[in-house]
Amino acid sequence: MNIPLVDLKTQYQALKTEIDAAIATVISETAFIGNMSNKHVLKFEAEYCKYTGAKHTIACANGTDSLEILLMAAGIGTGDEVLVPAISWIATSEAVSNIGGKPVFVDIEADHYCMDIAAAAKKITPRTKAIIPVHLYGQPADMDAVMALAKKHNLFVIEDCAQSHGAAVNGKMVGRIGHAGSFSFFPGKNLGAYGDAGGMITDDEKIAETSRMIAQHGQSKAKHDHKIEGRNSRLDGIQAAILNVKLPHLEAWTENRRKNAALYRELLQGSGLQLQAERANTRHVYHLFVIQVDDRETVAKQLADAGITTTLQYPRALPLLTAYQHYGHKPEDFPNSVKLAARCLSLPMYPELTAEQIRYIVGKLRAALGQA
Repeated sequence: MNIPLVDLKTQYQALKTEIDAAIATVISETAFIGNMSNKHVLKFEAEYCKYTGAKHTIACANGTDSLEILLMAAGIGTGDEVLVPAISWIATSEAVSNIGGKPVFVDIEADHYCMDIAAAAKKITPRTKAIIPVHLYGQPADMDAVMALAKKHNLFVIEDCAQSHGAAVNGKMVGRIGHAGSFSFFPGKNLGAYGDAGGMITDDEKIAETSRMIAQHGQSKAKHDHKIEGRNSRLDGIQAAILNVKLPHLEAWTENRRKNAALYRELLQGSGLQLQAERANTRHVYHLFVIQVDDRETVAKQLADAGITTTLQYPRALPLLTAYQHYGHKPEDFPNSVKLAARCLSLPMYPELTAEQIRYIVGKLRAALGQA
C-alpha cells in the first residue's frame, strides 16, 4: 500500500464537479477579492455562523492573521504578556510578538497535550493581558479552567482553533467559549481551502466590528471610509467558494475521523504506546492522530519503507526554538512539552482513510515495535 499522511486528491475527486463549478463561477463573475461585498465571502461567513452558532464570522487571509487581528482588536500591544502553550505551531506565539507583545510559554498537560492551566496560573504577572489556549490535534483544551483563570485575572481569551473545526466542550463549539476564536483554513485542515485562508468568530459586537475593520484596511462599511489604520487580510473569492462547497460535508468528515481514531485505539490496545487522552465532555475531532514512541526515527523509517507516510508535529517545543533563545528557556522548564516533542509521531488521518488501511498501518507499526 501507499498511504499518505493526508489525502487531498481523493477528497477533491469526490467533490470535483461542485468545486470546479464554484471556481468557474468566481472567475466568470471576476469576484476575486474578498472585499466587504463579495457574495462568496459573505455566504461563507453566514454559513460558518450557522455551523458554529457564533453571532459573527470575520473572514481573513490566513490563520496567523486571525490571531494577530484578534489581539489587536482586544487592545493587546507593546509590552503586554500573553500566555501560550509550549507545544503548537509558531503562529500562536509569533502572532503575539508581531503585535508588540511578549509570548509567555506554558507547559502542556502530560495526557491531553493542551496548555496546563495550573502551570499557566503561576506565570501571570501584572502585565498579563490575554491567554491563547490551543485545541491541539483537535482535542479541546480545559476551557472550564481557562475561563475561570481568565475571569479571576481579567484576561482576554482567544481560542486557537486551527486544528479543531467542529470540536466542542459540553456541546458548545470551540471558538465560542472564550471571547473569540481563531481559525485556519489551510488546505490540510479539517475544513481546508486550496490556499491560505482564515477566519475569526465571536459573539462580541465590538470585537467583531474592530476585527473586520482591521482586516479591511481600517474601513468600516464603505470603501474609502477608513476609521483606523488596518491591514490587508482578505479571504479571496475562490477560496470562499471552495469552502462553501466543503462546509456541508464537515460533519460527516468529522465523524469519519472519529471512527478512524476509535479503530486506531482499538487496534493499538496493549501496544504500550502513549496516545493523546480524550477529555471528558468534549468532542475531539482528530485533525491528527499522534502517538508517542521510543526510537521514533527507526519506527518512522520502517513505516516509510512500507509505504506509510508519517510526520512530526511538533519536533521541538516553541520556547526552545532559535527564534526564542533570547528568553533563555531551558528544557527542564517544560518537561511535558519536551517529552512529547521528542517522541511524537503523526500517523495518517483523514476522513477517506479506510479500515483496511488502518489495519495495515497498525500491523506495520506493531512489526516496527517488535510486536508482530
